Amino acid sequence: MSFLEKPSPGRQLLDDTVPLTAVIETSQNLQSHTEYIIKVQRGVSSENSWQVIRRYSDFDVLNSSLMVCSISLPLPPKKLIGNMDREFIAERQRGLQAYLDSITQHPLLCSSLFVKKFLDPNNYSANYTEIALQQVSMYFRSDPKWEVLEPLRDMGWRIRKKYFVIKNKEQPKERYLLSWVDLGPDKFLTDKDLQSAMKLLTSFSTPYLCPLLFSSTSESSALLIRPFSERGSLRDHICKVKPRESHLKKYCNPKKSQGLELQQIKLYGRQILEGLKLLHDGGMFFGHLHASNVMVDDGVCRLTDVENGMLGVPSALRPAFTQLRKINSTDSIDVFCFGHLLYEMTYGRPPDSIPVEQFPAVPYTSVVSVLQSILSTESCKSGMPTVSQLMQTPLFSDVQLQHSEKSQVKIPSRLKEALKTAKESLEKRLHEEQRVLHQHRRLTRAQSHHGSEEEKKRRKILARKKSRQSAYENEEDMSVRNNNNSGSGASSPLTCPSSPMPPSTTGGQTAPPPPPPPPPPPPPMLDSSSCPPLPSTDGTGGGRSALLSSIQGFSKGKLKKADIVDRSKPII
Repeated sequence: MSFLEKPSPGRQLLDDTVPLTAVIETSQNLQSHTEYIIKVQRGVSSENSWQVIRRYSDFDVLNSSLMVCSISLPLPPKKLIGNMDREFIAERQRGLQAYLDSITQHPLLCSSLFVKKFLDPNNYSANYTEIALQQVSMYFRSDPKWEVLEPLRDMGWRIRKKYFVIKNKEQPKERYLLSWVDLGPDKFLTDKDLQSAMKLLTSFSTPYLCPLLFSSTSESSALLIRPFSERGSLRDHICKVKPRESHLKKYCNPKKSQGLELQQIKLYGRQILEGLKLLHDGGMFFGHLHASNVMVDDGVCRLTDVENGMLGVPSALRPAFTQLRKINSTDSIDVFCFGHLLYEMTYGRPPDSIPVEQFPAVPYTSVVSVLQSILSTESCKSGMPTVSQLMQTPLFSDVQLQHSEKSQVKIPSRLKEALKTAKESLEKRLHEEQRVLHQHRRLTRAQSHHGSEEEKKRRKILARKKSRQSAYENEEDMSVRNNNNSGSGASSPLTCPSSPMPPSTTGGQTAPPPPPPPPPPPPPMLDSSSCPPLPSTDGTGGGRSALLSSIQGFSKGKLKKADIVDRSKPII
């Protein structure tokens, strides 16, 4: 959403920290060039996806824009002759896919405006610097004492936040930093409560919070003025770079970055914890602690941009802590961000991945123990320590502070209740996003396991066993049927018409039948050779032999002639 656009009621603002993934689905040849059709997806939902069409020349322009970061990116080389060959296009497509993977997975490049505009032109085509400058100029018409000196282009990573160096005409030698930022998707305070909270921040005077001199909020954006520090942030100190340069140039591949000494780690860490405790005790939420939001001046660290949580802008480390379901509150987010910052102060660079499986060796064992309590796999699964618990660790408990007086933040009860409600809404959105990511990871693991070679072999073995078992059962079934057919002949043998039916030998558990009626008079005696003997009922073998003997002893001449009346002739 642009600076001039007002958010529509019920509309979900775009979260710029949600990662984009890009897959080249196919390519198509036109008259003189090849176009690559790229499927781009925001987050884990396949419904939130779209297609963009890019030529190789578009990739080349993007790569030229990213050269400022001093990183060697795997863009396939140009080829003037034979670039329409089918095999070459397939090979180039694989190379371009590797290039897209490298920039979308890089922690800084993936959030740069160049990459966002390349993959999502519908949401990132605006010139944010020009729009911000227009808005600032319009505002200064009502307050002519301020004057814009220069824009600080791309000084920060946030796309929808722009910085300007300004001066007060009444104090022409002083320099101030003006920032203009869009409100974010986690803005849950009403406009009235947000104005009250920003006014309260301008009244703070504490040693570990950077002062906010002026603020003004609208329905869609905020204007903020604070002192400009020529010495830069804590990250500028660690990377040993000039504060005014582009953040891609400063932080993507710093040549001289170095961790701090133990005494600096102890002092700076304790000061940062004091600032966090001050906010937590006052009922305020931060969630945006990182090395660029800590200003260092005369050995004192001050937290800056503490208003970001209330403005609703997403945290720079949100893609990391949304993967960890135990980090589910604003206080635990601040502790997690502190661990990330402590790692950078110790090793001179942020961790490559979270959780950290193995910490590099350093002579400061007390630092590593604190890092393990925050960033290790066990701590990320069990939960974060509190700020007070970190302050009581041996690393920070013996630090002597220059400003030993206890500072307090006094917040009106109505505003404190509004901040509590907003914090609960922010945590609710975090829980829902973590739930969706957890389900997606489970589904991905199941699909990966289902498609693995070991699982395919196991399914083949099970299929063979099942097939053999089924064949064996079919053979048994056929054998039982044959036996049943043989048994039916034995239980119902062929008998002479004058012979009585032998009694049934089954149904032993039923009640005995009633006594039979008196026998009829005996029929005339027949020749014993005309009637086969009764088969025995003690087995199937006896019934079969009886049947065979009756067939062999049959004689047509021994049949008795019967008198019949022929009624088949027609009656005339």
